[in-house]
Amino acid sequence: MAAVVAKFTSKSKLFVIALSTQCQQSRSFVSRLAEVGKLEIPRPEAAKYVTGQLFLHRVFGYRGVILFPWQARVYDRDAQNLESTSYAGQEVKSKTHTYYQVLIDSRDSPYIRAQTEAVTFLGNQENSRSLYAIPGLDYVSHDDIHPYHTTEKRPLVHELFDRFLIPTEEGSVTQFTSRETLRAWQEKNHPWLELSDVHKETTEGIRVTVIPFYMGSREAQSTHVYWWRYCIRLENLGEESAQLRERHWRIFSLSGTLETVRGRGVIGQEPLLTKSQSAFQYSSHVSLQAPSGHMWGTFRMERQDGYTFDCKIPPFSLESKEDPSSANPPIFA
Repeated sequence: MAAVVAKFTSKSKLFVIALSTQCQQSRSFVSRLAEVGKLEIPRPEAAKYVTGQLFLHRVFGYRGVILFPWQARVYDRDAQNLESTSYAGQEVKSKTHTYYQVLIDSRDSPYIRAQTEAVTFLGNQENSRSLYAIPGLDYVSHDDIHPYHTTEKRPLVHELFDRFLIPTEEGSVTQFTSRETLRAWQEKNHPWLELSDVHKETTEGIRVTVIPFYMGSREAQSTHVYWWRYCIRLENLGEESAQLRERHWRIFSLSGTLETVRGRGVIGQEPLLTKSQSAFQYSSHVSLQAPSGHMWGTFRMERQDGYTFDCKIPPFSLESKEDPSSANPPIFA
């Protein structure tokens, strides 16, 4: 087995990765340090990062590279509660925040507590409900970016890295700029890639962030079926550990139906959120026989002493869009 650990030196800001590998015969661990690059000073959000910026994810610790930004409307119920003592029944106001479409280094993917196939799309077969996933794509908040630079010509391992980016020399530092392939890919797949709304809410120190995406529609048995994916991140902001035991969803469709979904854990797991491993991220999908709807719910969390509580999942809208090319799969060539 192996683990990836980020380490920093306080003076030179040197960023290195510690790789711990276990020898099956001796059952001993051997660690080695590999220099990756040097950290840069994080930018304020007004000074956005550009295509080709290498970074370390502040929460999940993986290495990545920025492809392009999205401007999202963030509906933060925690901020709303701080601003008003009479929140009940009030509309939550949004604030604009920058997120980035990024590639994840495939060497780090097995060791992070986040699904690395969170970006999915519909198949283009007639009447098909097939879902396909693109590995190693993620959406990252500006606040989670810790930039660094390197002298390596290929510092990140991902099948799309060389197709999307080209190295340029700037002194002793290697920079990366976008190829025409990346620009064409972004334009072609904009409808199903676009990030527009982010929803946040915290219950007893557990923050839940939801990002919904419209995926398109299909006709099945003379009925249109509309598909969405949603990405959920749970983060423990407190000192006490908590484990996700159950999920409880309420799904309302514009057709007038209200569905209740209960089950153990999420995606077959019951993640434990501790101080050292405080976050977990996953994606799932939902379909409706109507062009819009709403979802909300709770996660049943359990503390180490057996105390349980319901962590709120913030309500979010499921809104459809025009599907000019949603039936086509992503183009990489």
